[in-house]
Amino acid sequence: METVITSYLDKKFDELQKKDNDNKFAALRAKEFGRFQKAGIPGYKNEEWKYTFINNLFKKEYKLDTIDADRAALQKELTAMKLPGSENANELVFVDGHYAPELSSLLLDNGQLNISSLSAAANNEYKTLVEENLNQSSKYITDGLLALNSSFIEEGIFILVKKNQVIDKPIYIYHLNNAVENNLLAQPRSLIIVEESAKVQIVEHYHTIGQMDSLANEVMEIVVKENAIVEYYKIQQDSPNASQVGTTHIRQVGKSFVHTVTISLNGGIIRNNINIIMEEAGNEAHMYGLYLIKENTHVDNHTLVDNTKPNCFSNEFYKGIIDGHATGVFSGKIYVRPDAQKTNAYQSNKNILLSDTATVNTKPQLEIYADDVKCSHGCTVGQLDPEALFYLRTRGIGLQDAQAMLLQAFSSDILEQIKIEPLRKYVDTIVTGRLLPQEPAMAL
Repeated sequence: METVITSYLDKKFDELQKKDNDNKFAALRAKEFGRFQKAGIPGYKNEEWKYTFINNLFKKEYKLDTIDADRAALQKELTAMKLPGSENANELVFVDGHYAPELSSLLLDNGQLNISSLSAAANNEYKTLVEENLNQSSKYITDGLLALNSSFIEEGIFILVKKNQVIDKPIYIYHLNNAVENNLLAQPRSLIIVEESAKVQIVEHYHTIGQMDSLANEVMEIVVKENAIVEYYKIQQDSPNASQVGTTHIRQVGKSFVHTVTISLNGGIIRNNINIIMEEAGNEAHMYGLYLIKENTHVDNHTLVDNTKPNCFSNEFYKGIIDGHATGVFSGKIYVRPDAQKTNAYQSNKNILLSDTATVNTKPQLEIYADDVKCSHGCTVGQLDPEALFYLRTRGIGLQDAQAMLLQAFSSDILEQIKIEPLRKYVDTIVTGRLLPQEPAMAL
């Protein structure tokens, strides 16, 4: 890592610690910054980062501070990036990695859920919840990037979905990053607690303004208690100069149900770490992903399902459509611990390459330490089925239209897993538009 960014991070860390010396996070930040300095930025020698070289992103100057942009201008950008269904959603906004309550809007009162800054929650009646659950992801992800995020915990988001509450209006989390004047390093942090018999839908969306480079190094930790239901959706459709490293760490501490969908469409270098830790018997989790990428976009989906207790079920299904010079990576790992008898765990990754310069690296993995289990994994990499293309062509369908039809069918079973109808239609429209042949421009 270049000296210029190292010196800058040292300086900003010291400034933050001096400003918030009495803050509840001061000791945690000091511990994690030491870990970051020791681990550094992961490189090729780190097996977990074998196919994603992120070091070059740190060979430039970044700014960590939120730019004092015109709030009216930010509101305009926020309005443009809003997702369908936002009028019936609770909307939370990060600006340059910092929670911006003045730009956020809630439709529910504190009787159903509590939303505040993470620092406020660490100092009020929820401080025990924060102390017990914050940074549990560091037990599973030991590279320097998660430690770097934890080193700068400040104004993140704390969400508590209260017991027995079914939240019928989803929580939309918007990440608005300003890279107009400087390269930006944004580090959003979230802690979400879903209590017993509660239900919530969470959606994340990203938008970067400006032509400078940005890197979002995000950590979201979700704790799911007995009989709770969590749906989590991530929509990545940012600009080519916007890179992301995102960790979503979900702990099922009670028998519960988790459903995740990750859709990656545009961006620079994107790394999605999704961990599901099954800490109680009888848990169920479903993980779906679609990466539809082209040009030079690089998407790395890195997943972990850790079965620590018996009678758990997980199903994981990721698909990739890769064109141009884009690169897709899938690395999925399933652990079955000795006490996790009668585990059912399934994992599949399927990819279609649309060009000779597209690349995919796929690595499904099982580590099983119990003997009474049902587990399977598999991957495929190929091109469109020539027999299916021929069948459609013989029925008068043009080549490009036939290809689009097959690709739509390939992606449809992932898109169907988006249970928020306006969001599903929105993503389906984008995917369809990308796959359908473009009309040639008319000659003047």
